[in-house]
Amino acid sequence: MNKLGKLVGYDSKNQQTSVRTEITAGIVTFLAMAYILTLNPLLMLDMFGAGTYAHLYSSVFVATALGAFVGTLLMAIYAKLPLAQAPGLGLNSMVGGLLGGGLIGFALSFGNAMLLVLISGMLFLLLSVLKIHGISIREIIFRALPESIRKAISVGIGLFIALIGLVNAGIIVPGNGTIVDLVPFATWDMSIVGPALVCLFGFLVIAVLSHFNVKGATIIGIVAATLLGLIPKIGVTQWSDLSWKFWEHFEGFFSFKTEEGGTFFAAFTEGFKFEKGVPVMSLVMVVITFCMIDMFDTMGTCVGCCSAAGLMTDDGVPVNYNKIMVADSVATCTGALFGTSTVTTFVESGAGIAAGGKTGLTALTTACLFLLSIFLLPVFASIPSAAASAALIWVGCLMLKGAKDLKLDSVKEFVPAFLTIAIMPFGYSITDGIGLGILSYVIIELCSYVCGLIAYACKKKEKPVWNLHVVTLIIAALFIVYFFVPTSF
Repeated sequence: MNKLGKLVGYDSKNQQTSVRTEITAGIVTFLAMAYILTLNPLLMLDMFGAGTYAHLYSSVFVATALGAFVGTLLMAIYAKLPLAQAPGLGLNSMVGGLLGGGLIGFALSFGNAMLLVLISGMLFLLLSVLKIHGISIREIIFRALPESIRKAISVGIGLFIALIGLVNAGIIVPGNGTIVDLVPFATWDMSIVGPALVCLFGFLVIAVLSHFNVKGATIIGIVAATLLGLIPKIGVTQWSDLSWKFWEHFEGFFSFKTEEGGTFFAAFTEGFKFEKGVPVMSLVMVVITFCMIDMFDTMGTCVGCCSAAGLMTDDGVPVNYNKIMVADSVATCTGALFGTSTVTTFVESGAGIAAGGKTGLTALTTACLFLLSIFLLPVFASIPSAAASAALIWVGCLMLKGAKDLKLDSVKEFVPAFLTIAIMPFGYSITDGIGLGILSYVIIELCSYVCGLIAYACKKKEKPVWNLHVVTLIIAALFIVYFFVPTSF
């Protein structure tokens, strides 16, 4: 265990953890993320493609598992942190839009889409390894974020994670005359309220056990919710098709021919063969959008999760931050070569951290389970989303603690913080929350400075101090492009 512990940064004395806690945390993280194995192929291939790429489902499933395995393994042995990676939600839908033509008004081939993901990953990596005065560009970007926004990120992500859990479990549903509503429990129709009851049961089990400091409370809650779902009248837990034979799909996966199911290296075998008339500027905007989303999603997730785990430096930066970014970048490139959308750090990593994960041993456990899932898809697919969602709601509760560090005595501080926190769940995007927070901060700061200059010129008051970092202005300009420049030209 000593050699393995050193490899993943495990030190029970210094980090107040144990092998059992770390492994349990890794299992919890996997259970919270396992939905991506079946959801990612659906969003990539069926969302806009109208079944055109349905024959690639098995290969994309394998690519999803392998991409998550490699990305999470990098987090374990290189960054040595309890963070897990997998193809990101939203980014896989963008790939679906590229395949179906709904994103840029022109359908691309599967290989074309993977090539764009690969290029964006290479750009991520370039920003991670290039350094200015010994600091990587991506870390410089992070340090340029205003303190109010950095502290608001963990709170916003907590609400975002909780909303994901509440929606996935059917507790929060579209309202009748309102945007959202609480599921109507009074109907007692189990097809409607069953998942919600299962999730709330699991959540309360986690909360009560955590109150009494029971080890493994999160995983016990997930298992308890899964077992409750087995009751026939509730019927939430369903055994998946046990006929999955992984060996029958590997041949297609490695065939190098998409018509035979081959997604492996599709970026090279057909990625460079673009149809005539594809607007180059649209492709450039797609790559920039991939970059923006992955960069700030990962940045926000790392801050939120590392803050919850106490893995921050004295100046408010996640430990091994540059290694996190490199692992994220390499994982995106690797995932694209396997045949899946951008691999990014998952907010569900917070579930494992809430269960006590503090080192790379947690991530190593999660990585091994992703690899194992290729062979045991039916077992993992049988855990209902409602059960895993209980852990997500619990994580949201824990991350709310960060609100105590927010400064609320200045408009320049609390307005950007509020927008960052509010837009993440309401806009269903970490990147959007950070973006609007930064834009509001820059606009308020600029207006304050200009008004100060006018007052100084007219009434000879004290000259205002310029507080905006040039990198902050560049980030704000990029977000203006992100929000307001059309993807398609």
